[in-house]
Amino acid sequence: MKVFLMFKNKNLDLESPLPSNSKDLIKDLELKTIFSAMALGNKEIYEITNKVVLNSLFDVETIKYRQEILKDCIKNPSVIKNIYDITVQTIEIKRTHHLGGVFSNYPSGILYSALQLMYLFVEMLKKIRDIIEQNEKNFESEGFKNLFKILKVEFSNEYFTVVRHHLKELEFKNGVLISAKLTDGNVPNNFILRKHPEKKENIVKRVFKKRAPSYTFYIDPRDESGSRVLSEIENKGVNLAANALAQSSEHIYSFFTNLRQELSFYIGCLNLYQNIINLGLHISFPEPVGSANSILSFQSLYDLSLALTVKSNIVSNDIFADGKDLLIITGANQGGKSTFLRSIGIAQILMQSGMFVPAVFFKSNICNGIFTHYRRREDIAMKSGKLDEELSRMSDIVDNIKPYSMILFNESFSSTNEREGSEIAKQIISALIEKKIKVLFVTHMYELAGWFYKKEIRNAMFLVAERLNDGRRTFKVIEGEPLQTSYGKDLYNKIFLQLR
Repeated sequence: MKVFLMFKNKNLDLESPLPSNSKDLIKDLELKTIFSAMALGNKEIYEITNKVVLNSLFDVETIKYRQEILKDCIKNPSVIKNIYDITVQTIEIKRTHHLGGVFSNYPSGILYSALQLMYLFVEMLKKIRDIIEQNEKNFESEGFKNLFKILKVEFSNEYFTVVRHHLKELEFKNGVLISAKLTDGNVPNNFILRKHPEKKENIVKRVFKKRAPSYTFYIDPRDESGSRVLSEIENKGVNLAANALAQSSEHIYSFFTNLRQELSFYIGCLNLYQNIINLGLHISFPEPVGSANSILSFQSLYDLSLALTVKSNIVSNDIFADGKDLLIITGANQGGKSTFLRSIGIAQILMQSGMFVPAVFFKSNICNGIFTHYRRREDIAMKSGKLDEELSRMSDIVDNIKPYSMILFNESFSSTNEREGSEIAKQIISALIEKKIKVLFVTHMYELAGWFYKKEIRNAMFLVAERLNDGRRTFKVIEGEPLQTSYGKDLYNKIFLQLR
């Protein structure tokens, strides 16, 4: 049975591989901080949110489908958590109780185990049904409405009545009735489990009713061989019923498993949402547009990873860069350039997982891939130089990047001198833009930024980290001409003058 809380027409596939650049995204965007805030120590929620967030969605319809479901979750957190807790409880009982015991390899043992599971499943399904009936009027999303409709139809009151009746019969409190045929040599075969005749007649009719001739014999309690043969006959008779019931219980168990997995993502979102609200920060649901449009506009966007780390309000930024495929950010050291870059990457990847974003307003085109190329520390093993390592990572990105993707560069190719680093960056940026790839580049190389600025490219935008006249950083990024200095002297004065 499908759940359809992640996609309109399929269940969540946790076996799908992560993108090749996932490790870089996690490291450069500090996504572990976000995943930890979503999981709150729950290993399964951590793994599922990791999978969902990194496996981006590439169509507007599915993103909005998840957004509407998440809005319902935010409006009804206790309902979602109650349903989630029921799935957790059900699965844990199934995992920790070996209900069939040592006899689970025999049909009678399989039947007993499946009976116990079905009784548990029916009880838990009834609890979910009751929650739905009490709260469905508060849900508006297509996903939840469809799920609730399916559950009400599939698990109606009539269903519970019929299932409980059949389960009671399968307990065989009046013994097992089995028919068989004898072949040549009196070898029994064709064992069939029979239903006990209903005893609706009064006792007088039952006593004087004409019956087919039958014979009864009893096995002595000390007859081990006879008991073993009788047990074998019983197993042959109940085999089909045991397998059918076991398959039914596994079918319902898979529903609980799917429901738990898909709700895990939304529970993670609720955990993150509550964390953000507790910090007094804002969120909004972004507006995704098709990948063929070059759109990037936001208001009061902040770095969520940083906010969760410092646990306080931080500086946010506003940018309207619609129609721009290249953003080059220069300016003062420690002025907020890297934080600004990371905030965009985080918002883009959250949007493409169907989540809210850390902004008052955020609108962006869907990207066919999100990549990062950040400066790395020196290779202590000395297997390669820093430039070699940077170019090797860039080669891997080129092998996987597609048109209408986004790539974030942070101080890339600065491991060599400025002239050579700028030339390498020029060639790479130009090739990427030509392939309709959105490039955001933080750099101290004025030769690089100045070259693109002088070309007066219409689809390029130039930003600088704001610095006041007295050297103070506002950590705001604003539109402006590339700066020839990073104001390293400010930091020198701040650090060394304090040491005197």
